[in-house]
Amino acid sequence: MFEHHIPGPPLNSCVQLLWLYKSYQPAHSQRKERLMPDGSVALVINLRDDVIRTYDPRRLEICRAMPGAIVSGVHTESFVIDTEEQADVAGVQFCPGGAFPFLGVPPSETHNLHVPLDALWGSFAGEVRELLLGARTAAETFQILEGALLASARAGFNRHPAVAFALKEFQTAPHGKTIRSVTDQIGLSARRFADVFAREVGLTPKLFCRVRRFQRALRVIRAGREIDWADIALSCGYYDQAHFNHDFRTFSGIQPGAYLAACTPHLSHVPILE
Repeated sequence: MFEHHIPGPPLNSCVQLLWLYKSYQPAHSQRKERLMPDGSVALVINLRDDVIRTYDPRRLEICRAMPGAIVSGVHTESFVIDTEEQADVAGVQFCPGGAFPFLGVPPSETHNLHVPLDALWGSFAGEVRELLLGARTAAETFQILEGALLASARAGFNRHPAVAFALKEFQTAPHGKTIRSVTDQIGLSARRFADVFAREVGLTPKLFCRVRRFQRALRVIRAGREIDWADIALSCGYYDQAHFNHDFRTFSGIQPGAYLAACTPHLSHVPILE
């Protein structure tokens, strides 16, 4: 079972969706999946076992075992999950920059990290998981998650207006708006803007735009048209195919052709052959 829910105001300004998997079984036969970075933060709660393990994406060895509720910070490299371990799981997918009100720390401090939720929320993290374990329906699950988010956003939902403006501009035209053109419209110096943006989003403006361009490339690859790698590179805003290949490998850990051969219905999930 897969269910999702888009919350109403004020959460919808920060949260892309709430989701719930029950007895999840991937369409492929591989146990591990590589997840691609997308420039956002997620909250993940295991509803079957009180543990979530992270894996070294190169050696596929367990790096760390954490309690069953974590924050998956904003990433600029792929990471690996065990699909069998996360068969029953609920979560929150934040909008880019949307996690800022809820973490208690700047998202920049979660860059390329998985952080136990109790390190951010204290004992409240365990209380939320216990409530979720008792939920009988998806609607109850989403109600509990919404309540937890509202309770954790004690400082309110206000963002720096420059960050909100820049995110809208970058995501509307991710390779058509230069950082300089956006900076010229917000009345901040380039350095000040970069500091404020990184604090709330978790990445510098330049790195965020690179990750979003990478995600655009994934969507184009998945569109089902005949593949012309040079054309994909240019249409997504890369200088040339070599530039595209370099960025793709940096963010995904694999070559574009390997992604195409193994991609799943989930844009950012790729099974790992073992």
